[in-house]
Amino acid sequence: MRIAVDAMGGDHAPQAIVEGILMAEKEFSDVEFLLYGDEKQINPLLGDKVNQTNIKVIHTDEKITSDDEPVRAIRSKKTASMVLAARAVKEGEADALFSAGNTGALLTAGLLIIGRIKGIDRPGLMPVLPVIGKDDQQFVFMDVGANADSKPENIHQFGILGSYYAKFVLGIENPRVALLNNGSEAGKGSELSKKAYELLEGDDSLHYIGNIEARELLTGDADVIVTDGFTGNAVLKTIEGTALSLMKLMKSSIMNGSAKAKIGGLMVKGALSEVKDIMDYSKHGGAVLFGLRAPVVKTHGSADKTAVFYTIKQIRKILASSVIDDLVHHFEIQKENE
Repeated sequence: MRIAVDAMGGDHAPQAIVEGILMAEKEFSDVEFLLYGDEKQINPLLGDKVNQTNIKVIHTDEKITSDDEPVRAIRSKKTASMVLAARAVKEGEADALFSAGNTGALLTAGLLIIGRIKGIDRPGLMPVLPVIGKDDQQFVFMDVGANADSKPENIHQFGILGSYYAKFVLGIENPRVALLNNGSEAGKGSELSKKAYELLEGDDSLHYIGNIEARELLTGDADVIVTDGFTGNAVLKTIEGTALSLMKLMKSSIMNGSAKAKIGGLMVKGALSEVKDIMDYSKHGGAVLFGLRAPVVKTHGSADKTAVFYTIKQIRKILASSVIDDLVHHFEIQKENE
């Protein structure tokens, strides 16, 4: 397995990226890493791993920043680390692309350089999230920002894409698909939601269970939850913000409380650490731009080495599952039958 890495993308690049790659290199002997970026910054971080056969540095001085306009950056910065990594996947030199950089630019690189699967109108951005209270259970949420304006047909395809991922990567035999809505009744929601509901319900290949409300996202009632990109992005950031705020509030209440509160805090310290681990996005990998002809995975811009490691672990699992090949086959047959 060969993973093309945008080593210069992210708030803490290249240090966090390289450190995460070194963690992954120790764990996964079957993965080769192609690091695109400034070798003067990368090589000292690699240390004695510089000349290893499974880690290769491809030098470039150019990179895409968080302030760059996505389409313009991809088209004008031909030798940027993200662009070169995407071209490596396009040309078959690598099997997947990983970046912590500019999300819009990565989406553009995926679409313009790697290309979408024939038959898929719009790929979606899909993270894997934890189910609260159920150890090791996860669900996929799509779309969280690739498409601000979605059509009912797009949301229907998100259901198909999410089901394939849940089945082949997460190992869920018959994934339950739900549509995020403002009520559980079939007639609820906007015109977009109502039409998407009809398409999802009418697809016999899906195990569609109907609408699901935002308060039920983390309960495990569905394995695949779909929505438009604008709503998904807002909901995901709300979840992240609420989790961080609650942890800060509990810590503040304990530290600023009475002696009894501090003693109680020490007694529940272990439990709070477990809660923090469950809600830590870095332990669940990155968001997959799903629907392209190869895996393109984005981790948070502020990702540390741990987040990078778990995202590499996720990419390795995706490649081993052959889910992309199955998707290509599914949509090619569908096109032939139309």
